[in-house]
Amino acid sequence: MEINDNYVLRINGVEHEVHTDWLGENLLYVLREKLGLWGTKNACEQGECGACSVLIDGKLTCACLELAAGATGTHIQTVEGIAKGDQLSDVQQAMVDAGAVQCGFCTPGLVVAITDLLDRNAAPSRLEIHEALSGNLCRCTGYGRIEDAVVKVAESRGVKA
Repeated sequence: MEINDNYVLRINGVEHEVHTDWLGENLLYVLREKLGLWGTKNACEQGECGACSVLIDGKLTCACLELAAGATGTHIQTVEGIAKGDQLSDVQQAMVDAGAVQCGFCTPGLVVAITDLLDRNAAPSRLEIHEALSGNLCRCTGYGRIEDAVVKVAESRGVKA
């Protein structure tokens, strides 16, 4: 029996049948508490910090502001879907190499935001990097190393940021 798209969350290429008790919950709660995808972090629950950033149909979205019901039938990518199996993505590796991972709480949301930025703009300027990361709060790094990681990825992909 085929599952109706109205009752499916496609997360990182895997279809999850939506249970009716999930429909009133926000996507962040369903990802973490119902599906065990712990990478997407719960911090402000107001769309202000970026810790819960995911891509829905390729658009950067705060999962805390999206109802699970509103995300049915879409393609959702979480930080768990950024890596290639056990191998870190170039963004994740650059974050590690640049020393941009401190406590790690904001890191998943930043990885998703940086991936989105570089998918849209292969060679962002420092100003464009600032703008793209303005929705992600980090209290440990001061952003310099995070920005350096973005530049490193752009350069490793053959473009000068």
